Amino acid sequence: MTHAMQKGSNIPVAPVAVRAVLRWTGGPEVPDVDASALLVGPDGRVRSDEDFVFYNQPRHPSGAVWRLGKKQIGDAVTDAVQADLRTVPPSVDRILVVASAEDVPFERVRDLRILLYDAGATGGSEPLAYFDVRPETGAETALICGELYRRGDGWKFRALGEGYSDGLVGLATDHGISVDESAAEPDAAAAAAGGAEATGERTTAMAPPTQAPPAVPPAYGYPQPVSPVPAPGADSAFRLPAQGPQFIRR
Repeated sequence: MTHAMQKGSNIPVAPVAVRAVLRWTGGPEVPDVDASALLVGPDGRVRSDEDFVFYNQPRHPSGAVWRLGKKQIGDAVTDAVQADLRTVPPSVDRILVVASAEDVPFERVRDLRILLYDAGATGGSEPLAYFDVRPETGAETALICGELYRRGDGWKFRALGEGYSDGLVGLATDHGISVDESAAEPDAAAAAAGGAEATGERTTAMAPPTQAPPAVPPAYGYPQPVSPVPAPGADSAFRLPAQGPQFIRR
């Protein structure tokens, strides 16, 4: 049974591995949307910059959360993250599933929906739940679409739709990551590798990915794209900024 969720509602999560898929309708005036995840503790803050899973840091060191990348079927475009709930570190209380569009308000994103799947299911399985994400003002450039959170010995999923008009910068700051947008990069290669040390602290550079995302293991039931979305930086509508802010653990 698929649960049609309302903002603030929650459901228990029985599967040990789940896939959160962001889906929207593409078009020439529709911005690219990126899925990412924040692993936070009971205080709502990350433990380090490694708890931010995004396009240039696609897998958490624990192996518990990773990005699957984009695919396109017809007019629909998706981006997804997957979580093996058995291997999430005990100090992580919640996994936030985030949608962001670089400097473009979500009022221009059509039909945004988050769908939660049993990642262990095979074939054309129905989603466990879905939630139609509607920005409150339309000016948001980042949205927490939903969260997986611990409840006793198990997990639950909550529909959220909480927005930030200052994008990933505002969202990251709220969850314990200090943002240095003026940090100088030694060169583009160092920025792409996340190796800048502008303040003596470890940084995570939000530069475009330097290679295509790794293939998804077939065991997790997420098929390869029917019509692959061109990699960021290629001649396509799906572009990432030439350089973004630096995220530094605070």
